[in-house]
This record gives sequence, C-alpha cells and structure tokens, in this order.
Amino acid sequence: MAGYVWSKWKKTAALRKEPRIARCIPETARMRKSTLKRMLDRYGMVYVKPEKGMWGNGVMRVERLGTAYRYQHGTKVKEHGTYDSFYAALLRETRQRKYLVQRGINLLKYKGRRFDLRVMAQFSPRGTWETTGIIGRVADKRKIVTNAHNGGELVAAERLLAPHAKQADAKLKALAELGVLTGQTLRSAFPGVHKVGLDIAMDATLKPWILEVNTMPDPYLFRKLPDKRIFQKVMRYEKAYRAR
Repeated sequence: MAGYVWSKWKKTAALRKEPRIARCIPETARMRKSTLKRMLDRYGMVYVKPEKGMWGNGVMRVERLGTAYRYQHGTKVKEHGTYDSFYAALLRETRQRKYLVQRGINLLKYKGRRFDLRVMAQFSPRGTWETTGIIGRVADKRKIVTNAHNGGELVAAERLLAPHAKQADAKLKALAELGVLTGQTLRSAFPGVHKVGLDIAMDATLKPWILEVNTMPDPYLFRKLPDKRIFQKVMRYEKAYRAR
C-alpha cells in the first residue's frame, strides 16, 4: 500500500529525531528478555506489541507485581511466580513475531473504562498538513486496547476530556498542532505518507503521549461524530489526494 509504513520501530525512530515529538514518545525498545525485565523494574507496567500489526491485535499489558509477573492478552490474564516462566509464556503468545516493549501509560478513564484519542492529520489539497479530526476511543471494560475493531466505543473527545480538563479546547488545539508536526516529520522520512492517525494517551497530569502512529488510519471513525462536517472534510481531503 503506497504511503503505508509497516514498521512501528522505523516510525518511532523517525519521530524521535524531532525533539518536540520525542518528548511525547514513551520509552520504546525492541523486546528482549533483558530489556523487558529492565523496563518492568523501572516502570512496573509496560505494553508489548508486534512491530508490524493493526487494530490492536497482539498487544499485551505486562505488569510486575512484587516478585510475580502478569500479562493480559485480549481478555486472558496469566500470572507467573518467576520471570523465566513468565517470559517463556509471553514468547509463546508472540508466535515468534518481532515485538516492541513500551513504557506503560495509565490512561485516563471515562465511566470506569480506559480511553485514548485518535488525532487525524492529512496532507491537504493546498499542499500543507492539517489536523482534520480528533475522536475518543473508549476500551471495552474487559480489554486493554481501545480500537473499535477490538470492541472500543467511539466518543467525542470533548466529552471525554471535560471531567479532566478545565481547558479542554486548549488541550485539543495542542493535539492538533502535534498532529501536523507528526505528519510533516513522517512525510520527510517517508515521502509517500499523506495521512497519519496518532493514538494519544493522556496521563493524570494531562500530558499527551504518542502510543503509536498509523499511516493508513481509518477515516470512517469520524462518521460517529455529531458534527458531520468533520467526516466530510476528512473524506474530501482523502479523495483529493487520490485524484492527484
């Protein structure tokens, strides 16, 4: 697919070169036994995910609980008393695919369910980057990922942020600027990129963290927003780029 960058590792490496983006990226490394142990010792909770993958498939939440270790994959939760047995079980879940390990960010919650935000930025018909939509994704109570393909619910970002931020509009404006900068940075590294979908976690201090950037984001998420002009604009830009 033209413009699609499969490797999460390559995208992360490219984004780290821009300091304004790098400070929003949680520590991320290729998963090895020693690396995972070090990051669990430091953060207590991490996420591991396939280097190549879509829709949250294969993502696992991993925690250190004193001397024990636990992971959740989908709705399955397993706990092990030793790191060696835990890591062996985790490897079986990966099915020999390359995985990344990322510092875990405790997501804000909406009605007791974790949520993140999808920020859509597109290369506009004028030849500039523009953030065209922001929408919230609320995880199924039983799951760790927010993707709609994995049971997540789509909710207006303003509604999700309102209980947490007095200045929700200012936060969304900053996210829109981050979307533009991310699009510019990835297009410089990968010239075919013309749209990006940032998965943004907000922590308890309302700092935004870029969990992942998709270079083939689903535009149809924005059909769920009450303001239909947003989806119309997203599709107009999409069609304009295809017609070039």
